[in-house]
Amino acid sequence: MKINLLGETNSIINGLELLIEDLGIKLNESGYPISVIQREGPIRVTNKDGKGEIYYQEKIHFYRAIGVWLENYQKNGEFEITEQPNFQTSGVMLDVSRNAVLKVDEVQALLRKLSIMGLNVVMLYTEDTYEVPEYPYFGYMRGRYTEDELKTCDQYADALGIEMIPCIQTLAHLTMALKWGYAKEIRDTSDILLVGESKTYQFIESMIKAASKPFKSNRIHIGMDEAHQLGLGRYLDLNGYENRFEIMNKHLEQVVSIAERHGLKPMIWSDMYFRLGSKHGEYYDEDVHIPEEAIASIPKNVELVYWDYYHADEEFYRTYIQKHKELGRDTLFAGGAWTWNGISPNYGRAFVTTEAALSACKKDGLHEVITTLWGDNGGETPLTTALPVIQLYAEHTYKQTVTMEHLAERFHFCTGNHLEDFLTLNQLDETPGVMENNLNSSNASKFLLWQDLLIGLFDENIRGFEMNAHYQKLIPQLRAAKDRNPNSALLFEFYEQLATVLSMKSEMGIHLKTAYDNGDKETMKLLLTDLHELTKEISLLHNKHREVWFSLYKPFGWEIIEFRYGGLLARMETSKLRILHWLEGSIESIEELEEKRLVHDGPNGIPDGSLGNHFYNRIATAGNFNW
Repeated sequence: MKINLLGETNSIINGLELLIEDLGIKLNESGYPISVIQREGPIRVTNKDGKGEIYYQEKIHFYRAIGVWLENYQKNGEFEITEQPNFQTSGVMLDVSRNAVLKVDEVQALLRKLSIMGLNVVMLYTEDTYEVPEYPYFGYMRGRYTEDELKTCDQYADALGIEMIPCIQTLAHLTMALKWGYAKEIRDTSDILLVGESKTYQFIESMIKAASKPFKSNRIHIGMDEAHQLGLGRYLDLNGYENRFEIMNKHLEQVVSIAERHGLKPMIWSDMYFRLGSKHGEYYDEDVHIPEEAIASIPKNVELVYWDYYHADEEFYRTYIQKHKELGRDTLFAGGAWTWNGISPNYGRAFVTTEAALSACKKDGLHEVITTLWGDNGGETPLTTALPVIQLYAEHTYKQTVTMEHLAERFHFCTGNHLEDFLTLNQLDETPGVMENNLNSSNASKFLLWQDLLIGLFDENIRGFEMNAHYQKLIPQLRAAKDRNPNSALLFEFYEQLATVLSMKSEMGIHLKTAYDNGDKETMKLLLTDLHELTKEISLLHNKHREVWFSLYKPFGWEIIEFRYGGLLARMETSKLRILHWLEGSIESIEELEEKRLVHDGPNGIPDGSLGNHFYNRIATAGNFNW
């Protein structure tokens, strides 16, 4: 569509030119006239008497507004729509530290979608995936961003009205950074820095300088979360036991002073204060008591980030928002897109928790919200699966309530994809035996893919649930989704193939064990033929997963996933060989199949409504994966 923007457009024209292809428009003086007016107040878009109007306040509001205008122009003749933003800032945190480092052009592609949605903040979570010149081993062979790459992303974001904020770690979560020899004197435990050591603060200053330099924003997220062994490692050996509140605040004061010297406004994850104030070391303890002296010692200009991905009850969020307000610091809320459940997204839990959390944030007047796109345990889930949850955040930013119908329409306009098809991915983990919305995060698609056929650690977890049939039903749905969503064809090809593999593999271990226990060699011969076919399908899945990965991410980190495929395929070959030897009589027994199967309950048991949720090392073997 040709449009002719009238009015003061200098501040928005550069960003709009980046969005022309996504929006399907051309700027032309002979195009449809749309007056553009910047003023304080809500977004207002109208079309009447052959001309349009767009009223907006912030740059990001214009990019959302032009999208809303175009969407409604395509559907209606005349219209008048007003949207009042509920939050000052709303956006996403991209995890680019758990193997998967998003390519620069894919960061830019995501920024364009976020701009059209109306989201105005992006945090790049980089534990060690950025360059620190003084420490060449920092991020070595991990796909770290160069300063120029980060600057390119930031300039692109700025043109679209989006603030990019560096998000780093300055206490814990630094296992990858601290595993090299240079870190010997600044390492407390394997993932925590040694508080009080002068070289630690030289290191932190170098990190802060390097992380913040490429960005226009003067804000920085300095982490500080989940330092569970704070004060209990080398620090304890050197200093004896000290109050952990005091250790935390002593360190935070030092790091904040470094940030301030560089003109930066820091924020931190809030959990350590709550964990240290809980008798049980829990973050979400409603009986938490944080001593007044600890509250008073929190630096005044530090913003707290309340992260919570788990609760389906709005009142819990309201209670915890109030507890954060009692600390007397500005609070940013961080929810979760649940892209870290395994290989597929958990939309059920993401949607339920997001609805509850953002309703609470609106009622309690929080000004800043983000959704986090973590990639725990390898980054197996492609980042683009988070788009429906990101869209939900966008709509809650501009609406009091959001219907699924509205969300689906906006999602199709902003991404070119069909929401219903994306939500089909939920069924890869919300299987028979799993509660509605998968609120306890069962991840069958992960453990059924990676588990060993002869050892069958999860066979008892799924017995009787007809998992093969469940995944078989998904195959045609995902195949149709691939055709309906050309923008995401690679993604749906991958998940279609995953469903194909799982429709063959899920119950294979159960069948092998049954045939072996019955001495049924005829059935075992048939299963051996099936294993040859399954091996081919796994190889094809490996190829499709690789294709998706290299379309989105830098190559570094893929080797972690490839080791898993390689291990799976190697074990498939061994399984076939051992079965063949038993069938031929060259071995009297298959010892792995002799073992009685037990339910895989893990260290904390299996939550209600779940079949289990485990990381790769607990799936692939009952042995010690660290040897």
